[in-house]
Amino acid sequence: MPRRADPERAARKREQITVEASRLFATQGYERTSVADIAEAAGVSTASVFYYFTDKAALFRSIFERDLPAVESLVERHADSETPVPAILDVVSELAKDAADPSASGMLVELLRRAEHDPALVAVVAQTAEVVTGGLAALIARGIADDEIDAALDPVETARWLQAIVDATYLNARPGYWPVPELRRTVLRYLGAREEEGESDG
Repeated sequence: MPRRADPERAARKREQITVEASRLFATQGYERTSVADIAEAAGVSTASVFYYFTDKAALFRSIFERDLPAVESLVERHADSETPVPAILDVVSELAKDAADPSASGMLVELLRRAEHDPALVAVVAQTAEVVTGGLAALIARGIADDEIDAALDPVETARWLQAIVDATYLNARPGYWPVPELRRTVLRYLGAREEEGESDG
């Protein structure tokens, strides 16, 4: 009788492969990283990698596919906030938290390179970005209605600009630098808002 697959074990193994792939893609680059390199780093066979992922491109996409459920949860968590400005700051801070990782800028560079060759990757990233845009735009609109944010700002365009600012923290990532406090100050100035007393720089 064939042994039943263990979904939890399979999920852990898939995640292990994805984590090691992300590290290698960021440090060595997509083209210079082979599936054999990833298999060795993850402690599995090359065949195991191909069991979970159809090819190297699918493995690269999986790194960004993980972002969507995390972002959906983040946006949902703040959707009903009665204090939109602190909620916006919390969202952008959470989005930028991995920018302190020295490999962050490398991964973003590889994403930009791969986007030219993989429409499916572009679709994954665009879907995640739209979730963020929608969540931030709703909070910005509420902040404008509450007279806490500059009424001259367009909520959707402003949400996209805030995402661009978050992306900049990844492009400028470097060892020992924590960008979130400056990010929060930049966002506050852009919104024309004042951080509420008691809020911190995260």
